[in-house]
Amino acid sequence: MKITQDIIEHIADLARLNLSEAEKEKLTIEMANIVAYVDKLNELDTTDVPPTSHVKPVHNIFREDIAGKSYDRDKILANAPSHEEGCFKVPKVVE
Repeated sequence: MKITQDIIEHIADLARLNLSEAEKEKLTIEMANIVAYVDKLNELDTTDVPPTSHVKPVHNIFREDIAGKSYDRDKILANAPSHEEGCFKVPKVVE
């Protein structure tokens, strides 16, 4: 993909940036260099590499979400300084 000043202007428009002509020229060169550097990845031979491979095996380490016995609400609220309608009552912090 060739990066042109029109592409830079379009991106600047989308980002609502006001760029000077010097900034547009500089960004055109820098973006072209970035794209050329990343394009080197196309030169790699990836025929034997499976898609989405990782260095280490990826597996789920989380336990199953199983509902269990909970504490009694009245016992928990007995420790609260203030409660109302089965919930903790806290001071208002947002006006």
